[in-house]
Amino acid sequence: MGDYEYSMHPYFKEMPALGKGLSRRIEQNAEELKTIEAEIAKEVERVKNSGKATEALNKKGELSAWQRIDYLVDPGTWCPLHTIYDPANNEEKNTGVIDGLGKISGKWAVIIASNNKVMAGAWLAGQADNVLRVTDIAKRLHLPLVWVLNCSGAKLMEQEELYANRRGSGTPFFRHAELQKLGIPIIVGIYGTNPAGGGYHSISPTILIAHKNANMAVGGGGIVGGMNPKGYVDEEAAESLIEQTRMFKATPPGRVEIHHNGTGFMRDVCDTEEEVLDRIKKYMMDLPAYAKDFFRVADPAEPKFPAEDLYSLIPFNQKRVYPMHEVLARLFDNSEHMEFRPDYGPEVYCGLVKIDGYLCGFVANNQGILGKGYPRYADYQGIGGKLYREGLIKMNEFVTLCGRDRIPMIWVQDTTGIDVGDTAEKAEMLGLGMSLIYSIEQSDLPMMSIILRKGTAAAHYVLGGPQANNNNVFTLGTAATEVYVMHGETAAAASYARRLVKDNDESKPLEPTIHKMNDMIKDYYDKSRPAYCAKKGYVDEIVDLENLRKYCIAFVGSYYQNPVSICAAHQMLTPRVIKG
Repeated sequence: MGDYEYSMHPYFKEMPALGKGLSRRIEQNAEELKTIEAEIAKEVERVKNSGKATEALNKKGELSAWQRIDYLVDPGTWCPLHTIYDPANNEEKNTGVIDGLGKISGKWAVIIASNNKVMAGAWLAGQADNVLRVTDIAKRLHLPLVWVLNCSGAKLMEQEELYANRRGSGTPFFRHAELQKLGIPIIVGIYGTNPAGGGYHSISPTILIAHKNANMAVGGGGIVGGMNPKGYVDEEAAESLIEQTRMFKATPPGRVEIHHNGTGFMRDVCDTEEEVLDRIKKYMMDLPAYAKDFFRVADPAEPKFPAEDLYSLIPFNQKRVYPMHEVLARLFDNSEHMEFRPDYGPEVYCGLVKIDGYLCGFVANNQGILGKGYPRYADYQGIGGKLYREGLIKMNEFVTLCGRDRIPMIWVQDTTGIDVGDTAEKAEMLGLGMSLIYSIEQSDLPMMSIILRKGTAAAHYVLGGPQANNNNVFTLGTAATEVYVMHGETAAAASYARRLVKDNDESKPLEPTIHKMNDMIKDYYDKSRPAYCAKKGYVDEIVDLENLRKYCIAFVGSYYQNPVSICAAHQMLTPRVIKG
């Protein structure tokens, strides 16, 4: 039993059971999925090992960003995000920052660290968008943002790739101001040299903690030494630059004695790297947060069935179907749930569940044949993964109720799209899909998405996807994930069907067009693989199947740590609507 009694025992203490044990394990399927996971793990190791060797940093008395995070974060709580994100296809193959969710001194925080192994943590192309994604998480979950900063400024050789635009390198500084306006504190631990953009990352947080050798400045020694240029460099200018560089290397602008003893901007200065992180831990202890049991409705409980089962349950072959409820039974506390309207809109699962003892709403795409006479508006057979009229109405209702009751939501996508054709148009698919996006926006709820397998077409957006809304906190992919506008075969047919007709009518050979169609199918396949999705940002991280629940716990725990609005458990409508 937790520190408190729990409300509404008849509803939440013991919910209906879900799932059953596996009758057999499908080893080939598990091997295919784990092969993809191993490929992703290699990509992660590539990022971790890029740049200067960790041993070389350690010899200089400097920890790597990964070592700093490992020291800072409570054991077993680190949930990395954007590890292989590389939207600009950089020479470095990463954005120069490391981020994720983790507990510090028992409290969830959004953490972002400069990758000091690569150009001393310089701004790289794509970093601004990465920082915006991270600060979006802090904003939506109302969580403290912790910077482990070591930023040498912009990669000057590629300034045109990362300077000003609407989502450029200036935007994160404004986001810091926005977070503080919302009452979300930002704590920064400062290491190394932080000029220009690095200087603004140093000064824009709420609390500044510095290592004794750190500095932060509007401009670094090289910038100061290069002021008043002639418009070109000659030998006289080069000699002057050499002299200035030697001077500023010895006494760089913005040293500790300037910003601790002088301006007082640096609140703490620490002698060791670890002490900086210890001070961050101390400040995190003093930040507002509800006791962990304040919002719980039951004691935490592990699922009844092992996560390893997911490797047999989720088919690597996208054409195979599977029981979604068995997947969910491996995510929920004690494999229990309260399903919302199970007899209506059978293509989607909606239900209230417990994650680590906290209430959470889940929506998922059921798979397989949906039964005779469904959808009711059509004379064709409904298939799971596709969205029909009733399912869209059901999800609108469920989202609205969860929004009213302030229950966070997790979406589990495996969708082939929304029903199409004149019959579907008459059934208002277009309007109901947009209605769901409207309901999501109006709910003002933080939401997490898991693209379990397929995230396709507009259905990917309406199912709590990352449609640039105010709700999607982050989106996870798996070894089975594919994200595309439509399946490659469908896209090839849409693009070349008329060409085939024309070639046929003119008695031309079909092979050249068929060849182009197959090239397009291959291109679609290659550009929807899990690693590609993570690098482009279609998902925020590819996660091993056995770690999906860990991220669910981090998301739900983060939401209930210090929410901006509350509905008391005994005032909720959603469980009562479900029970009737």
